[in-house]
Amino acid sequence: MATAESTALIDVGILFAAVAFAGFLANRINQSVIPFYILIGMLLGEYVLGAIDFPSLLGTDVVPHGAELALAETDFIYVSAEIGIVLLLFFLGLEFNLDRLIASKERIGKAGAVDLAINFGAGLLLGYALFGSFLPAFLTAGIVYISSSAIITKSLLDLGWIANDESDAMLGTLVFEDLFIAVYLAVATALVLGGGDVGEALGQIGIAVGFILVLLLLVYLGTAWFQRSLETDSHEFIVLRALGITVLIAGVALSIGVSEAVAAFFVGMAFSSTEHVHDLENLLEPLRDAFAAIFFFWIGLVTDPSLFLGVAGVIAIAALATTPTKLISGYLGGRIYDLSERRSVRVGLGMTTRGEFSLIIASLALSGAGGALAESVAADIYAFAVGYVLLMSIVGTTLMQYSDRIESAVVPRLEAGIGSTGQPSDD
Repeated sequence: MATAESTALIDVGILFAAVAFAGFLANRINQSVIPFYILIGMLLGEYVLGAIDFPSLLGTDVVPHGAELALAETDFIYVSAEIGIVLLLFFLGLEFNLDRLIASKERIGKAGAVDLAINFGAGLLLGYALFGSFLPAFLTAGIVYISSSAIITKSLLDLGWIANDESDAMLGTLVFEDLFIAVYLAVATALVLGGGDVGEALGQIGIAVGFILVLLLLVYLGTAWFQRSLETDSHEFIVLRALGITVLIAGVALSIGVSEAVAAFFVGMAFSSTEHVHDLENLLEPLRDAFAAIFFFWIGLVTDPSLFLGVAGVIAIAALATTPTKLISGYLGGRIYDLSERRSVRVGLGMTTRGEFSLIIASLALSGAGGALAESVAADIYAFAVGYVLLMSIVGTTLMQYSDRIESAVVPRLEAGIGSTGQPSDD
């Protein structure tokens, strides 16, 4: 007779088998694995197979009186998804030590400002057109502005772009976005949950900025400590110490209202100045990929596809309106980094993906239902965000995968246009 513990273990086994199958299928047809992780999670969730009396991975139909079990299974998947975000952003930080960040601050600022002005501005206009008031427009702007650091970082690694020149422009813009979104989330949280209380918003902003400054100080002054923390000949201890430091700091950040992803990025940046970067990359890469798979799987698992029906037109309009804005801002960002037309186009293609932060904003909107937001508006924003993220994760990863073909069609026209102005193009 199956016990609660064995049933939970079976469910976790199904989880890993499902993402393994998704990876196998994506590899066989030469597609990015990320949308497949999301879709297989959606299939196994309570809204698809779970809705036809097939036990879902949320555990709601597994055993009688299984409330604690269901919660435990959900907690495992949720916490694993959080660790996936943390490790993906940790690896992004490993690519960006503080000296490099300071050296590139002017380019990061210019490229990030262009990205913010074009995409956040477009999001505000779109939000006003759809909902007709400031707060929904503000949330919509955040959803369509922020690119997915997690998905883009994984795609850069999977495609081998991480060592290319275009990765500097992409990572620099992601750094700007992640820093901006830390402050944005503090403001949005205060507006949604505090009913627009300005004092509470300022307090949250102060906490977010203060914590970021502490992390920057830790990165600047703590290199020797981070170096010593990994001084061991045991691979086991390196992994445990790195995870302990990173996940603990990310958890503290989350507990005070600062994004755990932003915190993990700074921890990675702190470790990037040590002599252990190569060891960390080799030892933590399998863990990063395993937990990242669970993160994308979790997105699908908590998604109700039926929600998309009522907002399908809005999702399509948003995708058609905001894909070009990211392509343009990414291209301009590449040019700010003095990249060639080809590599600048590649930056634009890579930045179109939206992901984890958009979902955080969607959840925030839902938590404000009946308060600062009407319940119907909050539900529409949530459904729109989830559908938009799913669609843009597919669009963005596909654009990156087939970038060579797109560049071959677009770059000659750009070079011809630049050549006609008398300005040389770089290669």
